[in-house]
Amino acid sequence: MIIGLAPAAHGGNRTGRVFTGDRSGDFLYRALYETGFASQPESISRDDGLTLADAYITAAVRCAPPDNKPLPEEFRNCRPYLERELDLMKTLRVVVALGKIAFDAYLGILRDRGVIRSRSAYLFGHNREHRMRDDLPVLIASYHPSQQNTSTGKLTAEMLREVFERARRIIESANSSHLLP
Repeated sequence: MIIGLAPAAHGGNRTGRVFTGDRSGDFLYRALYETGFASQPESISRDDGLTLADAYITAAVRCAPPDNKPLPEEFRNCRPYLERELDLMKTLRVVVALGKIAFDAYLGILRDRGVIRSRSAYLFGHNREHRMRDDLPVLIASYHPSQQNTSTGKLTAEMLREVFERARRIIESANSSHLLP
């Protein structure tokens, strides 16, 4: 599961698919394609033929917030959707949180469910991995592929690809361990 912030006003909000039709998506889908999670390196519309394998993309907030700064009530209103998606993912092995807001939203759910005591024990950092319990997915933090991060070099294509290479290794390791007698 890949958790982003929210659909971009001129991207996912316009096209109907998160990270589709905007520069963040261009960056993300290329990394997903290069690591075997997407069938093609770009997504321009919902019906462009892109399919995901071993991946599901969602967002902490469902509406396009002004200036990419959702209000607390937007998080509260949208959180049940993210919680339901998590509940439906019965074989979830990895959660990739794109940006600190998505990272905190996921950890907030775990805290409120009593799975973790505090979010403060988990530090956000690019390509930082957190293993909480064996029955929980591994959490990988990543800088968000926003233009603000990619145009400044804070996040490069190689850095994002490394996040998804790590996720792929975790998934393959979990899948192969289930094959053992």
